[in-house]
Amino acid sequence: MKVTFLGTGTSQGIPIIGSDHPVCLSDDIRDKRLRTSVLIEWDNCSYVVDCGPDFRQQMLRSNCKKIDGILFTHEHSDHVLGLDDIRPFYFRQGDISLYAHKRVIRALKKRFDYIFETKNKYPGAPSVNIKRLKNKSFLLGGLEVIPVKALHYKLSVFGFRFNDFCYTTDIKTIEDKEIEKIKGVKVLVVNALRIEPHYSHFNLEEALAFIDRVDPQYAYLTHISHMLGFHAEIEQQLPDNVFLAYDNLEIEI
Repeated sequence: MKVTFLGTGTSQGIPIIGSDHPVCLSDDIRDKRLRTSVLIEWDNCSYVVDCGPDFRQQMLRSNCKKIDGILFTHEHSDHVLGLDDIRPFYFRQGDISLYAHKRVIRALKKRFDYIFETKNKYPGAPSVNIKRLKNKSFLLGGLEVIPVKALHYKLSVFGFRFNDFCYTTDIKTIEDKEIEKIKGVKVLVVNALRIEPHYSHFNLEEALAFIDRVDPQYAYLTHISHMLGFHAEIEQQLPDNVFLAYDNLEIEI
């Protein structure tokens, strides 16, 4: 399995528009972060988790030629606003499968009504196959995928476990029974917004405590804001098996 970090930034990305914060002015390419998303590939399968407003740029940058579907963690703008840019894939492949909780599908239908229209559909609009997810495992390309439920403030979000890899983001609280689903993974991805506490995201301390509970072989931090600090400085302070993810990072599992 190959995982490509398409974006590792928070909702505003880094640099933030108009900001003169030192991290926003950094020359280190690892401090330039698009909105959070990953591309997961195995065998002949290719799936994306979330498609935010940078989706087009991410697909071009990764040279992605095919996606079999998109899994959504939740419906916030930084995770869904790139949906219209599935059109080139649709024109080549046909309908694109979307995997999401029914609440998220409802939100997508409201924002992108022309995509979900069944009568008098605009000819240039893409079409999708809706796959409503519940908190139970399902199959993708012969691989079992296990949703992991957590809370983003009061909003329910899904992480996803793909065999030995688990991707979670926008987590603030998670129940013990959901953590049990993750234990045994080789690689865990989790959000770490900043140093100071936040009402809807793990800060660095909370992310590291979560990693300790899951006890993966390796962990990568994502959904990072400029307030976490410089990539080079923060990574030196992390445990030996924990790393800051960065845009375009590829890992094999």
